[in-house]
Amino acid sequence: MATDIATRVYNHTFRIDPAVRTLLDTDFYKLLMLQMIWKLHPKREVAFQLINRTTSVRLADIVDERELIDQLDHARTLRFAKNELIWLAGNTFYGTRHIFEPEFMEWLATFQLPEYELTKRDGQYELRFAGPWTGTTMWEIPALAIISELRARAAMRRMSRFDLDVLYARAKAKLWSKVERLRVLEREAGPVRLTDFGTRRRHSFLWHRWCVEAMQEGLGASFIGTSNVKHAMDTGLEAIGTNAHELPMVYAAVAEDDEALFEAPYQVLKDWAKMYGGNLLVVLPDCFGTTSFLKNAPDWVADWKGARPDSKQPIAAARELIDWWKERGRDPREKLVVLSDAMDIDSIEEAVRALRGQVNVSIGWGTNLTNDFVGCAPAGVDGQLKAISFVCKVVEADGLPAVKLSDNPNKVMGPPEEVERYRRVFGLAGMRAAPVTV
Repeated sequence: MATDIATRVYNHTFRIDPAVRTLLDTDFYKLLMLQMIWKLHPKREVAFQLINRTTSVRLADIVDERELIDQLDHARTLRFAKNELIWLAGNTFYGTRHIFEPEFMEWLATFQLPEYELTKRDGQYELRFAGPWTGTTMWEIPALAIISELRARAAMRRMSRFDLDVLYARAKAKLWSKVERLRVLEREAGPVRLTDFGTRRRHSFLWHRWCVEAMQEGLGASFIGTSNVKHAMDTGLEAIGTNAHELPMVYAAVAEDDEALFEAPYQVLKDWAKMYGGNLLVVLPDCFGTTSFLKNAPDWVADWKGARPDSKQPIAAARELIDWWKERGRDPREKLVVLSDAMDIDSIEEAVRALRGQVNVSIGWGTNLTNDFVGCAPAGVDGQLKAISFVCKVVEADGLPAVKLSDNPNKVMGPPEEVERYRRVFGLAGMRAAPVTV
């Protein structure tokens, strides 16, 4: 029986509805990266910090501090359940059985999220996680999911039972209208590969599950999986994910000189290939600029399965990759492009139609899948439920500052003097400012 989300929200109590209820409620790439960190960098110290890029939304004025502390403390009590560990150890991921080593699984059985630091400044929360990389890396997803859900709960707190009924009815209809458009796209362009990437900035755990099940029901084989490991286990979907910006950010931060800094993104790939192969060989090229990365990439990078451009306009980013593969003598039609930066139904349709027959396209559908309530709420509340752009990123590695350049200068992170150094080392080619919405 489907959960009556409106009733659960209206009758909400912390005891039955924690925002994060299992350590498996995270993105699959976190576990893949964690195994690599555990094996290759067990003593590295890394700090993560919450960064709200939508500064007009004063999170500390919206989300109750006591409630946030309760949720963060609850997450620290969680451990991987025995059935979860059995599933991880015995399942086949990306065509590989036993992708997680027995020694890693033994270590994971006692894993606990480390301590955190929480303060307020100028209407924003300063939430920081500092310590061994093997622990701090796992805070990113639950921390974001907790704050996102608490913000939604705050907006809905004064809504009546009927207001909530209408809210979720409209949101369901809105999502289903997107599903219907995707069915049309399927008939026109053939199978559309879609994956849920919406854990970190979702409206809530329960709504996230509804969205996953709706996509599974509505799109069948075109909905190829979810990045959320808990939902993958419970629904029988594939767990999808590879790697993220934190790897090149940490490798770059600890580089001994400019030459080592320049090589850091490629050293990440070398180390990743020591751990994984096949369809997990997907490049994330944009951390310090896609154009520079592709121009200077060793030829073996072109043999990887595909790439996930994450901060350029999706069609332009895909075409840049297509041209690069051709220049390197590879057939783009045998490659995979994963488009995941703020994708929604319009950009999905445009990308699939524009790139059809040129490259294999997969869509990672994130916040606009699991947190699109625009136009669904009663008057006066709608803006409070609109998704915002906030992240939890690496800020230090072994006490040294971390930097992310991105293809979009509006996503730049790091101390100004270090940002200028990185720009000098990597250049500014192909970078263009664009609004950051989610």
